Amino acid sequence: MGATLQQIASYLDHHGWTYHIDAAASQIITGVQAENIERFIIVIELGEEGEFFEIYAPQVLTGVKDHPYKAAILQTMLCISWETKMLQWEYDPSDGEIRAIIEFPLEDSTLTERQFNRCLDALVRIVDEIAMPRLREVMRTGQDPGDLEEGERLLLHLQEEAPGLLNLLERAMEARKRRGLSPPQDDL
Repeated sequence: MGATLQQIASYLDHHGWTYHIDAAASQIITGVQAENIERFIIVIELGEEGEFFEIYAPQVLTGVKDHPYKAAILQTMLCISWETKMLQWEYDPSDGEIRAIIEFPLEDSTLTERQFNRCLDALVRIVDEIAMPRLREVMRTGQDPGDLEEGERLLLHLQEEAPGLLNLLERAMEARKRRGLSPPQDDL
C-alpha cells in the first residue's frame, strides 16, 4: 500500500498549492510564503516504494558549521524537538545543512489526506513561527530564549497535549475574577 506521488499531489491540489513532481527522485517539491524564512522550500519524498514518508524543509538554517554558538544552536534544535510533536532536526556535518523533517513508515497502510495535512501544517508552523525566531536569537546571542521562557514552554506543551485546555483555563480564570475569587498572584 503506502502512498504515491499522485495521491499526495491530489492532496496539494485540494488546497491550491503549486508544486513540481520529480518522479525519478520520488519527490514533490513545493514551497510556502513564510514570515521567518526567505525561501521556505518543502520536499515531500517517498521511499521504499511508497512505504516510507518524509516531508522536510532543507537548508532552513545556514552558517552553523563554523558558527561560534554551534553547540547552543544544536542544543536548541534538540529542545525544540523535545517540546513539539513530530518535528525532528537533521544536521549534515559535511556542509552544515540544517533540515527540519517529519518522517514515518507507512508500511501496509495508506497516507490519508488528514495525516498529510497535519504533517504539512506542523512543519510550516513549527519551523516558521516557533523555531526560526528562537534559533536566530541563539545565533545572535548564544542564549536560548526558550530557557528564559519556561512558562511559555509549559503553555506550548499544554496546547499540544490537550488542545482547547488553555482556552478553558482562561475562561475559568475570567469567571473567578468576576466572582471575586481570583487566586493570589503567587499561585499563578
